[in-house]
Amino acid sequence: MALRSRFYLFGVGAFLLTLGALPSPNVIAAEHSAEPIQEVATAHLPARGIYEIDADHSFAYFGARHHVIGLVRGRFDKIGGTITVSQDLAACDVNITIDVASISTQNTERDEDLRSPAYFDAKKFPTMTYRGRGIRHVSGNTWIMAGSLTMHGATKTVPLTFTFKGMDLSVKAGNPARASFHGSAATKRVDFGMGARDNFLELGTSTEPDVAIEIDVEVAARS
Repeated sequence: MALRSRFYLFGVGAFLLTLGALPSPNVIAAEHSAEPIQEVATAHLPARGIYEIDADHSFAYFGARHHVIGLVRGRFDKIGGTITVSQDLAACDVNITIDVASISTQNTERDEDLRSPAYFDAKKFPTMTYRGRGIRHVSGNTWIMAGSLTMHGATKTVPLTFTFKGMDLSVKAGNPARASFHGSAATKRVDFGMGARDNFLELGTSTEPDVAIEIDVEVAARS
């Protein structure tokens, strides 16, 4: 039984901030100024800065359709990168790299098949990356980014929806601040030239995304 392309990405993971531009009538009246007061909506983001992904506490999962009716789940064990939070939403960015050879579906034979030239071709394309810049607020702590996923020698735009889960309140004074994010995305394996030989058997005639991606990352502020 062979799983057809999956990946994940991840992920990542990660990063956000919103800026509220709110004019204050009291300040305008007192100072005769029309300049708005810009306030960071702290409930929706960590403090601005560059955050590094903590590989030991970050997880990238995927679910890929199998023989039309089935679903195979797996993960990538090696993930790294950075998330940048800025007051300018257009300057927020994500830079994530995943080691393709670290794929695991809890089946050695299937994992080797996925690393082979028929799928990820891990020797020729050892990493997959997700690069994105600029975020848009959806609601509450949820955001979306239209980043680029590069995998198996192809690059496609894959929107990533993510939620800021909050700050680690157990961090002691003097240590880097830590934050957490959850992200999700979906794509089609054929867009990356994977599994095309028997996609009909795997997916039927559906044109919907056949790979779902989930990522949970913890990040630490760069000192």
